[in-house]
Amino acid sequence: MITTTSADGTTVLAADEGQGPAILVLHPGMDDGKSWGKVAGLLATRFRVVRLHRRQYRLDLTTGSPFSIAQEVDDVLAVAKMIGEPVLLVGHSSGGVVALEALLASPSTFAGAVLYEPALVIGPPLGGEAVKQARVALAAGKPGKAMAIWLRDVIRLPPWLARLGGAYVTVSPRYRALLPRQLDDNDALDQLGVRLDAYTRIETPTVLLTGDRSPAHLGERLDALARRLPHAEKVVLHGQGHAANQTASGEVARVIETLADRVLR
Repeated sequence: MITTTSADGTTVLAADEGQGPAILVLHPGMDDGKSWGKVAGLLATRFRVVRLHRRQYRLDLTTGSPFSIAQEVDDVLAVAKMIGEPVLLVGHSSGGVVALEALLASPSTFAGAVLYEPALVIGPPLGGEAVKQARVALAAGKPGKAMAIWLRDVIRLPPWLARLGGAYVTVSPRYRALLPRQLDDNDALDQLGVRLDAYTRIETPTVLLTGDRSPAHLGERLDALARRLPHAEKVVLHGQGHAANQTASGEVARVIETLADRVLR
């Protein structure tokens, strides 16, 4: 792990492996960066791969939460400054939205970006009433029900699969602990609101990554973003969904490596 300090004095944590041009990874919800471990390991043979532990999911930070997207952007910029050279930024799901805001905040810091199905708001709130219902269930001591509501109504998984995910959370202390942070993350995305017009200012070479088995709304969000970004290309992973970083790590690593070879060398 490496540490630095964010603009508000908060210590920032990140996993650091490999040597070479730098790639900075922002993990999705319900995670601490571990889900990108396989991809990072593959890339670390040629690149320095830094996986930020996003503060929204830092269980050691017991005060100050919930955190805003702006605070998370400050953490990204602090790590990038510590790296000290233009980096390739990778953002997944809500981490993809943090990445977009970081690209806006400091465009010269980033040589390129890979955004894997960023969970951006393009119209109605992303969480809205579903997150309120999930919080009610959580407050009633029913984390499995809360998770099932979130998976069914926010991620839009089939009900049977949402129930299965809820059952898993019930028996997993780690995921039970992360669930409140996921709901906070959804609220932060909704508070940020629709930012598509702002993203038209992003000139950074960008790959928009998606899977053809992901929930349809994620593809709609990606396509709305693709229409705004002037220097973006779309890559579709066939047979994959929203977790290809785990189920097709080699394919994801190759997409990142291809852009890195273009913009970091």
